[in-house]
Amino acid sequence: MKLQIIVMALLVGGAAFAQPPADCKPSALNIPGAPYPCIFPDRTAMFRFSAPSAQKVQVKTAGGVEMSKKEDGLWYATTPPLVEGFHYYMISVDGASVSDPSTRTYFGGGQWSSAIEVPASDAEFYARKAVPHGVVREQDYFSTVTQQWRRAMIYTPPDYDANSKIRYPVLYLMHGWGENEIGWTAQGHVELIMDNLIAANKAKPMIIVMDNLNAAKPGEDASIYNARSVLTQAVPVPPPPPGATPAPRGMPRMSTTFSEMMFADLIPMVEKKYRVAPGRENRAMAGLSMGGFQTFNTGLTHLDDFSYLAGFSGNCGSGGNFDPKTSCSGAFDKPAEFNKKIKLLYLSTGSVEGPRVKQFSEELKKVGVENVYYESPGTAHEWLTWRRSFYDFAPRLFR
Repeated sequence: MKLQIIVMALLVGGAAFAQPPADCKPSALNIPGAPYPCIFPDRTAMFRFSAPSAQKVQVKTAGGVEMSKKEDGLWYATTPPLVEGFHYYMISVDGASVSDPSTRTYFGGGQWSSAIEVPASDAEFYARKAVPHGVVREQDYFSTVTQQWRRAMIYTPPDYDANSKIRYPVLYLMHGWGENEIGWTAQGHVELIMDNLIAANKAKPMIIVMDNLNAAKPGEDASIYNARSVLTQAVPVPPPPPGATPAPRGMPRMSTTFSEMMFADLIPMVEKKYRVAPGRENRAMAGLSMGGFQTFNTGLTHLDDFSYLAGFSGNCGSGGNFDPKTSCSGAFDKPAEFNKKIKLLYLSTGSVEGPRVKQFSEELKKVGVENVYYESPGTAHEWLTWRRSFYDFAPRLFR
């Protein structure tokens, strides 16, 4: 029995340093049984990595933290305090960027990255609870525009399969730069947020469609990020997460192709295969960061197709040079008509990610365009900002 215990300790990572300090709790994103990375009460995080022959190892998060080799032959590091929420990270081993085998991987920055979850004080709203749960379905469909098979993730609410007579409004929800159609479930926990809101009678049951922004016609180069949107507004490329490598081919880009594909293929498929309530009053579109830009690129040029539009850390404004006649292709040139047509224009951002979204909201209000602005306290361009944004946004839909 003693030999078995010693062998198990060595397998975990060395007898002397197998377990972290008692007050350092494993991240919720670790693989089963992995004690590292772990998080202290002060939100500092401790990492461990096995690279016996390496000369230099670094954790690429919080600006980069050097690791040191201990007596057990493993590398350790403790970060400065991290912001609450989800953070991508990678391990640099003698200059090579690799994922940490102790954690699950998540698609961000154009690659499969490790991640750590720092418990948030308000995490209850996206916690898994004993409430009725909806289903996230993996839906394949063929696009006549891109001439490719595509995949959408589709959330259906708890009642969907039990009551075949009900038709539901639909939200088309977009991911950000370097992410894909699974981001809103894997990183955003959108299905848990909706389940909890519906159970508390705070949001109307709805179908949520999460597709991939990467849409290119045959012969188009999908790897090039088009920095000039169809709304004639320059769009900056958001910075990749720490440790991310340059974007590979196939990265999403801003283009009219996604909008064309959405109306030619995605929406018809959803309305054929799912019990969707008809009409623009039952259709919304929202997205985070680049997905917010795409939402406005699509939605503001198709005002007869949507009643609700939202950008989480994304907009089409000009950061202080807003002109309703020219900005966003003049979509806000007639505020009264816009307000009558769009039931909700929603904008949100993290309190420490910059003033552009707030400026855009204020510029719109000055010319009479109604909008709702939300600010996530203490967060930047990250998933906790967008989880909170969705939690505030969803109850406002389809009322």
